[in-house]
Amino acid sequence: MKFSIHLVEYLNHRASRGSFHNSKNPIMNNSTQLSMLQDEIRRRYDTLSKRLKQVARYILDNSNNIAFDTVASIAAQANVPPSTLIRFANAFGFNGFNEMKQIFRQHLMKETVNYTERARLFRQTATNDNVVPEKPAEILNVFTMVNSQALQQLAMQTNPEQLEKAVEMLNKADNIYVIGLRRSFSVASYLTYALLHLERRAFLIDGLGGMFTEQLSMVKPNDVVIAISYSPYAQEAIDLVALGAKQGAQQIAITDSQVSPLAAFSDVCFVVREAQVDGFRSQVASMCLAQTLAVSLALYNAKN
Repeated sequence: MKFSIHLVEYLNHRASRGSFHNSKNPIMNNSTQLSMLQDEIRRRYDTLSKRLKQVARYILDNSNNIAFDTVASIAAQANVPPSTLIRFANAFGFNGFNEMKQIFRQHLMKETVNYTERARLFRQTATNDNVVPEKPAEILNVFTMVNSQALQQLAMQTNPEQLEKAVEMLNKADNIYVIGLRRSFSVASYLTYALLHLERRAFLIDGLGGMFTEQLSMVKPNDVVIAISYSPYAQEAIDLVALGAKQGAQQIAITDSQVSPLAAFSDVCFVVREAQVDGFRSQVASMCLAQTLAVSLALYNAKN
């Protein structure tokens, strides 16, 4: 492969940790990482040296520029030598300033909805060490690698007892309502399809005609609501799980954080860390979990 080995090493490094070094919770999205870093900078601002305060002020006031500009350009605009940027990054637990820049870069790309614009940002913000994969085969190799790691992590971090409980809940449910909007819709659609093939009364809440509430209005305590949502969480999904909780239904959440708004309403919460390559998130691990639940339910039925 012609693209730099540094890219593979960087993605491998990123996949193994989900946050900057000072974070105690490795399962968080890029918006949370950036927010936590900015909060930490504000909290420690008064304790920083004069030079580091200059860097802190510039970073807090120019977060979008951090993703695009070079270290030399940022140093010049903050009126400090480049070495001060490195010291600043080290003070907040990073190995270097370019590593800290990745949080700003990822946040900016995540906020960019259009995929073509994300690709442009990816190329524009690539460092000299991290050559962007251009050819389809190179891109396939990168996605294959990070998805493989995500699947291994899913298997290691998913609690077997939670899986058993979820399957038992699905087996006893009178009706199963599945919620998944925007990028989660494909996973929710597949899971509904699989449950219907198991002759379960499964309903996909798609909000056709804006009738989200109406589609879930008949939910009862003997029913199960499966909600799938990742940051940025769909407000409609949050409102629906709140309605399900009010009606007394049992709930299974598939999300990306233990502090996800879905987690608070769930009886079982599966935290899935999807593979991500610079703003482009996969769904492989989520689909694997959905398939696991469906096949486990089928085997449970066959055995009993």
